[in-house]
Amino acid sequence: MQDVQHDGSNFQQNIGGCLEAAIGEHGLAPSAYAAWLQRIEPHVATLKDDYRENRLALLRIVEDTADIDAAEAALARLSEGAEKLIFFGTGGSSLGGQTLAQLAGWKIPGVVTEAQKLRPRTRFYDNLDGETLAGVLSTVDLAKTRFIVTSKSGGTAETLAQAIATLSAVKAAGLEAQIPNLFLGITEPEKPGKANGLRTLFAKFNIPMLEHHTGIGGRFSCLTNVGLMPAIARGLDVRAIRAGAKSVVDALLASKNAEDFAPAVGAATAVALSKEKGIKTLVMMPYADRLGRLAAWFVQLWAESLGKGGEGTSPIGALGPLDQHSQLQLFMDGPREHYLTIIRVASQGVGPKIDASLAKLAGADMLGGHTIGDIVAAQAHAVPEALARAGRPVRTIDLAKLDEKTLGALLMHFMIETILAGRLLGLDPFDQPAVELAKVLTRERLAKGA
Repeated sequence: MQDVQHDGSNFQQNIGGCLEAAIGEHGLAPSAYAAWLQRIEPHVATLKDDYRENRLALLRIVEDTADIDAAEAALARLSEGAEKLIFFGTGGSSLGGQTLAQLAGWKIPGVVTEAQKLRPRTRFYDNLDGETLAGVLSTVDLAKTRFIVTSKSGGTAETLAQAIATLSAVKAAGLEAQIPNLFLGITEPEKPGKANGLRTLFAKFNIPMLEHHTGIGGRFSCLTNVGLMPAIARGLDVRAIRAGAKSVVDALLASKNAEDFAPAVGAATAVALSKEKGIKTLVMMPYADRLGRLAAWFVQLWAESLGKGGEGTSPIGALGPLDQHSQLQLFMDGPREHYLTIIRVASQGVGPKIDASLAKLAGADMLGGHTIGDIVAAQAHAVPEALARAGRPVRTIDLAKLDEKTLGALLMHFMIETILAGRLLGLDPFDQPAVELAKVLTRERLAKGA
């Protein structure tokens, strides 16, 4: 079994379930695994150079604090008198923030601490839907609602549409004079000769702006003010998030070879399974409600970074144990094209204890005396074992605890893993050329009145 531990990050990766020794002919042979690790070695070296020569801002953002100070101050001003904070942004401008906010219980019904009750409620509207937006704008108290609008380029049509519709609603409610206190924008700094619709629009209304990092794109922006703003709103320790991410960068710089750097092992394994064993689909399946949006965030990260030129594998988000009752049948007994990552959070002894007499009455004696966390832990260990016995490749990632530092490390792990996988495939993991055509055609249809 192959274990790679991040120093200080409280999680451990094991890719033993992807190897021939564990799953037979459907796993990677020792020679093939070693060959792909050797192939990724120069890309790890290049990544170290990217850090040392300051060529990749993602690796350096973990050392910054000035942007955190600015974000905290801006949010404190915006939150005065607020009952709700609404985040407008799509794709990478929203999923990272949702992932971090969920650590504090966002979108988990009934999980609200006393400290959370003192904060404005948080809402994300990342999908453009006319009926939904109309419902929001007609039901919220606009005077007590604040709107944070994010678009790196300032030209994202969906986000501009949300912003304009909301500004119009606020004006119609007689609150035009309050607009600078109700809105905050996050977009790139002004550049001569480059249009930025969001900046131009918000300048007209004297709306404050925070600068989106110019060197970090949307799906990699979860550690910038884009992702950290929702985390601050939910009361999380964002400096600990960055510290966790920094532990992965530190592990990169300290690594002697690819085999002792977890993201390199993960990237080499995923690409090797694709090329050697015909794996077409990657499944991200955490066993914790607070990691549900992490799976959705990973889906965009992997799909948009690697789906180019006929390359890439299709990511699927799942949640355990829920999706044991929906998708697991396919993963266990469908086409041999799935590779699963199971994320387990230590949960033994957590939650209500099952009454033994009631469990016996229900014919579920095995549950008696165990906590809910015990049951989830048993499932999260049984499923990878079952997958391995069925010859299905599976990686496990075990978290000693789920906190800001650990989540920051996980986010950085998967971003670096994706970058290395892209470079191993000969791709640029940072662009998304294919989606531009749909944007052009949308503009053309709207211009024609279609």
